[in-house]
Amino acid sequence: MNQLLYEGRTLVGMVSSIICQDTLRVMYNRLDWERMFRLADFHRVANIVYLSVLGKGDALPDRWRDRFYERYQESLLFGENCDESFKEMLMWLDMREVSCILLTSVSMRELYKLPETAENTPVQILLDEENYYLAKGYLVDLGYETDQIYKGYGERMRKVSGVSVILYQKLPFRTPGYAKNMQKLLEDTCVKEPYMSIHELSVEGEFIYRMARAVYGYVTDELRLREVLDLQLFHRKWRQEINWEAVQRKLEEFQVDELAEKLLRIAYMWFGDKKDNYFTDQPEDVTVYDVLEDRLLTRGTINKECDVQALKLQKAIQKEIDKEKRGEGWELFGERIVDSFKQFWKKLGWIFPDYHYMSSIYPIVEKVPVLLPLFWGVRGIRLLLRVFSK
Repeated sequence: MNQLLYEGRTLVGMVSSIICQDTLRVMYNRLDWERMFRLADFHRVANIVYLSVLGKGDALPDRWRDRFYERYQESLLFGENCDESFKEMLMWLDMREVSCILLTSVSMRELYKLPETAENTPVQILLDEENYYLAKGYLVDLGYETDQIYKGYGERMRKVSGVSVILYQKLPFRTPGYAKNMQKLLEDTCVKEPYMSIHELSVEGEFIYRMARAVYGYVTDELRLREVLDLQLFHRKWRQEINWEAVQRKLEEFQVDELAEKLLRIAYMWFGDKKDNYFTDQPEDVTVYDVLEDRLLTRGTINKECDVQALKLQKAIQKEIDKEKRGEGWELFGERIVDSFKQFWKKLGWIFPDYHYMSSIYPIVEKVPVLLPLFWGVRGIRLLLRVFSK
């Protein structure tokens, strides 16, 4: 079995054992724990893995046990501080009538049996450009620092206490179709009580956002186990209350409805209750899920993609990337032309210095300015003679 795939499936097993409270048999002594930590950290589940490896004795080197523990401790600190910090942030935004949309919030933590196993950055806020910098300045005053930049879209800001928030000025989706449908989704937000300027997605809206984002992340090989786990927990919580016709209709507009359903089914295969009918009512042909799972767990290293919707979205994204590169190429060409002109004018300025410089060398120029061109020639001859004399 491919090493990346083996490690990925092992990681899924560790996370599932804690979330579902199942026993897990793993050959801990045979794992490369440096690679496992980096993999768990990328998928944002290192805090869960720490609970999975507790009591394993010498199977885990102290250095990497400590790294996993750091992530677990960060989760504990986040849980202690996030609620008050989040309320303070929303209150400030509302008092200054800063309009924004909550894409996700700390309420996601309530879906975890063990709150410390939830993610440390569940809060995502979308603002327009003006309010984005206003909100960022406020967070800086509160002690937040930029932790990660999403070029062209936003950034994640983090406090020493572990509390963090993601600010977006533009949703991170390249294709016009995705951007258009996301905009339509955001038009259906409602005011979050008791605030006046803070808006939030409906349950259906947030689920569609999570599903569409998961599909996009899968196609760009950036989908994390944490997002898959959150998707399963969110669906399990609200599946009886969600308007599925509305959800299906929206996902069809995104042209990802079938792929989204497959990813949700994988989420239940990994983290769901084995008695849940969403797990038991599986299609006869599950090979397509093996392909999706292989790509997801290896970040595209194993990529035998055959899903029609995935291939179509992948092509659309690549088209936009190529367009951006061409735009950057023309921009770079323009910058080179400007630089060339600047260099030319610098050389011209050196060959033909201005009046004030020439007056300081040849006082007669100050008395008779019309002699300036003559003394440019005199200066040039002197410089040439200096060169030849060497």
